[in-house]
Amino acid sequence: MPEPTKKEENEVLAPAPAPPPEEPNKEKEAGTAPVKEPNKEKEAGTAPAKEPNKEKEAGTAPAKEPNKEKEAGTSPGKEWSIGESPVGEEQDKQNANSQLSILFVEKPQGGTVKVGENITFIAKVKAEDLLRKPTVKWFKGKWMDLASKAGKHLQLKETFERHSRVYTFEMQIIKAKENYAGNYRCEVTYKDKFDSCSFDLEVLESTGTTPNIDIRSAFKRSGEGQDDAGELDFSGLLKRREVKPQEEQPEVDVWELLKNAKPSEYEKIAFQYGITDLRGMLRRLKRMRRVEKKSAAFARILDPAYQVDKGGRVRFVVELADPKLEVKWYKNGQEIRPSTKYIFEHKGCERIMFINNCVLTDDSEYYVTAGDEKCSTELFVREPPVMVTKQLEDTKAYCGERVELECEVSEDDANVKWFKNGEEIIPGPKSRYHIRVEGKKHILIIDGATKADSAEYSVMTTGGQSSAKLSVDLKPLKILTPLTDQTVNLGKEICLKCEVSENITGKWTKNGLPVQETDHLKIVHKGRIHKLVIANALVEDEGDYVFTPDDYSVTLPAKVHVVDPPKINLDGLDADNTVTVIAGNKLRLEIPISGEPPPKALWSRADKAIMEGSGRIRSENYPDSTTLVIDIAEKDDSGVYHINLKNEAGEAHASIKIKVVDIPDPPVAPNVTDVGDDWCIMTWDPPLYDGGSPILGYFIERKKKQSSRWMRLNFDLCKETIFEPKKMIEGVAYEVRIFAVNAVGISKPSMPSKPFVPLAVTSPPTLLTVDSVTDTTVTMKWRPPDQIGAAGLDGYVLEYCFEGTDDWIVANTELIEKTKFTITGLPTDSRIYVRVKAVNAAGASEPKYYSQPILVKEIIEAPKIRIPRHLKQTYIRRVGEAINLVIPFQGKPRPELIWTKDGAPIDKNQINIRNSETDTIVFIRKAERSHSGKYDLQVKVEKFVETASIDIRVIDRPGPPQLVKIEDVWGENVALSWTPPRDDGNTAITGYTIQKADKKSMEWFTVIEHYHRTSATITELVIGNEYYFRVFAENMCGLSEDATMTKESAVIAKDGKIYKNPVYEDFDFTEAPMFTQPLVNTYAVAGYNATLNCSVRGNPKPKITWMKNKVVIKDDPRYRMFSNQGVCTLEIRKPSPYDGGTYCCKAVNDLGTVEIECKLEVKGGLSFCRLLLQGVPPNIIDSYLRDLHSSNPEE
Repeated sequence: MPEPTKKEENEVLAPAPAPPPEEPNKEKEAGTAPVKEPNKEKEAGTAPAKEPNKEKEAGTAPAKEPNKEKEAGTSPGKEWSIGESPVGEEQDKQNANSQLSILFVEKPQGGTVKVGENITFIAKVKAEDLLRKPTVKWFKGKWMDLASKAGKHLQLKETFERHSRVYTFEMQIIKAKENYAGNYRCEVTYKDKFDSCSFDLEVLESTGTTPNIDIRSAFKRSGEGQDDAGELDFSGLLKRREVKPQEEQPEVDVWELLKNAKPSEYEKIAFQYGITDLRGMLRRLKRMRRVEKKSAAFARILDPAYQVDKGGRVRFVVELADPKLEVKWYKNGQEIRPSTKYIFEHKGCERIMFINNCVLTDDSEYYVTAGDEKCSTELFVREPPVMVTKQLEDTKAYCGERVELECEVSEDDANVKWFKNGEEIIPGPKSRYHIRVEGKKHILIIDGATKADSAEYSVMTTGGQSSAKLSVDLKPLKILTPLTDQTVNLGKEICLKCEVSENITGKWTKNGLPVQETDHLKIVHKGRIHKLVIANALVEDEGDYVFTPDDYSVTLPAKVHVVDPPKINLDGLDADNTVTVIAGNKLRLEIPISGEPPPKALWSRADKAIMEGSGRIRSENYPDSTTLVIDIAEKDDSGVYHINLKNEAGEAHASIKIKVVDIPDPPVAPNVTDVGDDWCIMTWDPPLYDGGSPILGYFIERKKKQSSRWMRLNFDLCKETIFEPKKMIEGVAYEVRIFAVNAVGISKPSMPSKPFVPLAVTSPPTLLTVDSVTDTTVTMKWRPPDQIGAAGLDGYVLEYCFEGTDDWIVANTELIEKTKFTITGLPTDSRIYVRVKAVNAAGASEPKYYSQPILVKEIIEAPKIRIPRHLKQTYIRRVGEAINLVIPFQGKPRPELIWTKDGAPIDKNQINIRNSETDTIVFIRKAERSHSGKYDLQVKVEKFVETASIDIRVIDRPGPPQLVKIEDVWGENVALSWTPPRDDGNTAITGYTIQKADKKSMEWFTVIEHYHRTSATITELVIGNEYYFRVFAENMCGLSEDATMTKESAVIAKDGKIYKNPVYEDFDFTEAPMFTQPLVNTYAVAGYNATLNCSVRGNPKPKITWMKNKVVIKDDPRYRMFSNQGVCTLEIRKPSPYDGGTYCCKAVNDLGTVEIECKLEVKGGLSFCRLLLQGVPPNIIDSYLRDLHSSNPEE
């Protein structure tokens, strides 16, 4: 009989078993999902149908479809879907594996292994035609990849033999388990080649004893997928406290139910009848597979399985096709002979075998042979469950008694287990638990019961259970003589005695702690009498004594009180019992005392009791001491203090003298008499009270006013009442205070002095110069002092005196903060001397004198206009933008300014002109084209006149081109031409933008941007379309608002046209020299390099020549000349005043000559540079330097 494969078993199961090593996921039901890959092998146990894309479940094909193959060897009404295998299953697998392999040269073969053993599967692939290693995967079932499951139970290896060029792939299963059985598949892939092979693994169970319980209970397991699946498990029943008798259920043949049920109902039946290990149950049937082929010898074969109760009778029947055939019956391969147990009958073609009085050893495989054929079946013998017929009863007992718990079961010598609170009781020679069995009666015996035996006891059989509670209590205890309280003098004997009704042991405790027997303490136990004896009573022996009998909650208490007269211990004090304390300190005088019970202490002073509490002077009492506490000792606290002790054993008295010593009073606040830049002088008076001890000296402290941190200034006592603090920070406010010191200590600090600030005057102001002079006024300027100091600068005082006198007159009645002031009311043609002082909180600084007398008479200064660099070329602005031009000028007295535009006066309604003493401003809020032109400025001081010109150009977007024409059309090209716009927006046209539009849509598209010429050729037009064109003009403001469009349209004809090349005249690029950027008048500083720049253009390239004062500069090392991209530069190295003059740049080519000039003025000296960097105007610097040279002619 062919053995069924594990694949077939998986097809029957609803939840598939766990995969090999530690696979958490379950396989899905085999055969429930259609497989659409025709290249993969079909599942074992399925018959091929006419629909190749679907595989049928084993044994589930309906009988009404004649086109589908039926399972061989089954008759109508007796088809089995449990573990069946088609007739040609093994043959189909062999045929499938024997087909021509694409890649495999050796396929893995199915095998059998016992639980706990190892097995290896080998696959080999030929590598002659392969350029690289093929990909091999191992699967269990349909889709479970085993590569990620490799571990201690599964190992995958691969090797390569170079001489034979064969890849060897191995899958080794280590310590196989039952749930490793099943169908496996090996797949190999190389590029577009694919090959696979299926094989089965069968795991045989370990040999063991035949179970002695019913088959359903035998397959209940404690854990899903554990090694103990199928074994007995009572833990589930122990979880229920209330044990109820198991109700008898009607006899049900589970095998018959599974036989007639559909595979989809297996789980429902297993749950309904308590079969949690459906896999284990079906594993018992794996040997029941029938060979699905027509039998010539048997007209009716044996049923797949039979089930009978233990002691029952079973009947096997087969029907022969030929009654003459000889029939033999076999059990496990051994022929069965007729006997009282085995009875054979012949009824026509039927051959019957009866097995009487079935026992568990009859549970095995049976088969019958007829000629060369045989058919087999399985017999399952079910042992009836053992029931509990007499329940356990709740029992109560006393400690030390013998307890017996008794129950009865339905069978003699049945297997019964006893439990205590859910844990199994295992009797042994040293155990107090014994089990006695008398037929159906089972008795649990407990010798010498204790309270620990109180529990819930239960008995359990294969068919039921029963439980009962056992309560073990102690015998009642009577107290005949209780303990009594005792009061004992110190050194006397203590005897505690009691008597109880039982002769039992007990424990003594004192204040809750166990009492240990010593030489000082004895414990006596005689029969029912218990004693505790202490020979010499000590204070430590006082307490609460309790005697507690063992195993009883009864206690016998007694209190022992030891008394002793009070005593005062003054050994720690002086001979006269005097205590000295410093005033302000805390006194805590602790006096040891003794006595039992602890005496009550009472302190008093001058017949006035000192009470316990929270006062400044108070007493604190403790069992072994009494304490006098004075929180802050004062001078008035000195005196004699009395102690009185009293308890029930007597009294005691003592006196103590307390002396309080104080520190000096704080001195009065010190006075600061003088202050310097970093020092001061301070004085103070001694304190009024010295604390009873002479003043030894003083400590001085200082702090900043805004700080809270005081700093000690002297570490040696200052004997005097005057002190000079030093090293203070100027400008910071300070305070000082004083401490008085005597032999007792340091007094409290005095009140702080009044805040004082160390200050110093500033240095004199600097650079006192004359700013301007009129007939009656003189305006002076100066710079702030170099050193101002922490006191800051409050202002300045300007003073003057007339020549020949020493009377200085203050020019400003109040301090001025500015560094410029005008002295008014001066007589004309007089001469005055001027000085200025800086003033702060410390006073006025040293004066700064002007070096020479000043003549009070207005000086005429020729006007000068200083045009900013960006205005020396055309000033361009767009329409709508603001124009704000600031032009500085010089001249004294105040010049007269005249503005003209293009020779005509400026209309002040359109252009705003604002003038000041040093500059003039031209402001236009919104520029218009009409504001463009040449603006002339005339500055006039008496007979001196200075003029300057500014070119302003206001630009706008240009107008459209005047006319756009289509010059020619050929092929896909159109030639356009146009004329420049009439209005160029007041600036040059920078380019044109050309757009095209199809006549059909008239949507405009840009074809050329920023185009500079007035003719263009538009290419790549679509043949057959008709186009219009328009042109925008562009300048630096942008495109024109409108565009000019061609009047005619250009049709791109489909027929080709002959293109005529236009004739262009050669363009003349020659140009006479022209300066595009002129030279600019420049100031230079002596000793620093100066450069002159201009730009020129011309074709041919002009020759550049530099001249100074009409003399050509040539081969002079002090000059360097550069020319780059039309920019001409002349560099003068470290010029001196001698290098000032008129410089000229001359450009010459074949078409002409052009020159441009500028003036260079070199200001000499380092002082001039420094003043210029400080922002001083050049005219003031000139005046200052002239005055300086005139006052110091020698220098």
